[in-house]
Amino acid sequence: MTKIGLVSDTHGYIDEQLMKFFKDVDEIWHAGDIGTVDVINELRKQKPVRAVYGNIDGQDIRFLYPEDNRFKIEEANIWLTHIGGYPGKYDRRIKQNIIKKPPHLFISGHSHILKVMFDEHLNCLHMNPGAYGKYGMHTVRTAVRFAISGNRFSNLEILEIKK
Repeated sequence: MTKIGLVSDTHGYIDEQLMKFFKDVDEIWHAGDIGTVDVINELRKQKPVRAVYGNIDGQDIRFLYPEDNRFKIEEANIWLTHIGGYPGKYDRRIKQNIIKKPPHLFISGHSHILKVMFDEHLNCLHMNPGAYGKYGMHTVRTAVRFAISGNRFSNLEILEIKK
């Protein structure tokens, strides 16, 4: 079993509450709009980090991370991106590829809206951890942690902090 901490849209902001929430995970995944390399450096002090760049990220972050990160962990195929949409409304940039070769878990950020839903057509779980940063219209900062065992996902927990 692998425990994952998932965050997005930090826009240069993390705090001790997030770090405590991710204390017992094995890896931290960031779904873009990181904001600053300092955020990545702080996360890396705690756990290994997988990430993608988002639309607000500069060349320093784009140099470190791709736009799409497809990988396998345990037996699960994962697709991590920033702008990806959600079941029934996938972004046109990824729509054909996700239909042709769907992952077990599709993760995107960007909307600042926490969303976990299953795509029955693609037999794929979709997660958007919402936004943890202080920038944006959201009124609650959110992050997610969960476990992967084989190609199954369980023990989903949500951190919610009111702005």
